[in-house]
Amino acid sequence: MIRFSGRLRSALIIGLQGIRSRKLRTLLSMVSLFLGVLAVVVVQAGASIAERAVLADMELYDGFDGTVVMEMGGSSPKVEPIVLDTVAGRSDAVAMTGMQAIIGEPGVRPVNQGGGSFDDSWGGSPMICDEQGNCREQTPAELGPQGQAIELRLTALTGDVRQFRPYRPQAGQWLDFTSVPMMAPRLVLNKEAAKGFDRYKVPAEMRVPGASANMTPQFVGVVDDGDASPRAYVRLDELTQWVPAGKLVDPNMGEVRVLMSSGTPVEQVLTSKLKAVNIEPYVHIVNSREEQESELALMRWIFLAMAGLVLLIGVAGILNVGLATVGERVEEFALRRAVGTPRALLAGIVLAETLITGLLTAALAIGASAAALKALVTLAGDSQPFLQGVEFPWEAGVAGVIAGLVAGVLGGFVPAIRAAGIPIATVMRA
Repeated sequence: MIRFSGRLRSALIIGLQGIRSRKLRTLLSMVSLFLGVLAVVVVQAGASIAERAVLADMELYDGFDGTVVMEMGGSSPKVEPIVLDTVAGRSDAVAMTGMQAIIGEPGVRPVNQGGGSFDDSWGGSPMICDEQGNCREQTPAELGPQGQAIELRLTALTGDVRQFRPYRPQAGQWLDFTSVPMMAPRLVLNKEAAKGFDRYKVPAEMRVPGASANMTPQFVGVVDDGDASPRAYVRLDELTQWVPAGKLVDPNMGEVRVLMSSGTPVEQVLTSKLKAVNIEPYVHIVNSREEQESELALMRWIFLAMAGLVLLIGVAGILNVGLATVGERVEEFALRRAVGTPRALLAGIVLAETLITGLLTAALAIGASAAALKALVTLAGDSQPFLQGVEFPWEAGVAGVIAGLVAGVLGGFVPAIRAAGIPIATVMRA
């Protein structure tokens, strides 16, 4: 063990001396290897950032991994009281009910009829359904003339849903569930709805099916919820000031959803109550990472294969430089053999040079990638939410170090064998 450690130390010292005495050749080796190691580091870092971007978009709509989601149709009048009574006052569960709302001039047809995106025109007449689920197209008389009004989906919340879905604030503030309910419902718009109200000037008058009268809403904020359709969020207790019990679930929408923490008793209680009235809920646990794992892994392997090809070019470069260096140092190695230097130590000297070169190159590639990522986050972090708070992934650093070591071993293996095979008689010819 002592002999091995001594040889290792000798190989490292002589290898460092060789690098110092041949700076230009070492620099050429590092240049040929730098792009290969950089490609591996960039691919690994890019895969981590791409995974973060994919999951960030999915979390907006599906929720954080581990969130329990219960969905059920809203056509039955029994759904509303069961759901709202069960989650009332709970901090580990939030109910979301959806309905259509029109904000603007009364008695007119909205500019985005049907509540679609403001950049799309789907055509056709919207459908209307009764409490039994029977649907039909609205007649021209029911639609009214074209006017200054915007149709959107109105989602009523029993609590702060951001503990399950990380809506990104864009302007203003989120709903305050700790304050006293107000008669003028406070709305938080999504980006598509905010675009519509910025494009069209409409009166602040909101009508909701089943409401006792039209309301005057207050816009308090804008969030990015990942929905391409206009949507607004409102506190359920503020909406009940105008919409009577039994009308909070719109049969035209059928949107009733409960988000819960894992392990909460709400799931079991709510499931039992719904099944007692012949309503079968659909329950699933959000696991976006596992669902996207195969696609992300395939993408990562494809780019790693491409980076591996670039790395092989760097290995070929360091191999050529290593063979040329050994050819120039034949007399030196023969002399070392003549004074008793073991063949293993000669091979270790050559491998030490290539390994040190590989590690230095890996350090430069990792440093360059980390600096580039920091600059990207600084410049584009505000416009790209998934870049906010991104740090250089340690997996990319480990991949860079491994790539540098592998390149050093592959590029120095053949020169090391050649150096170890130089005969002692060569020194006599020098």
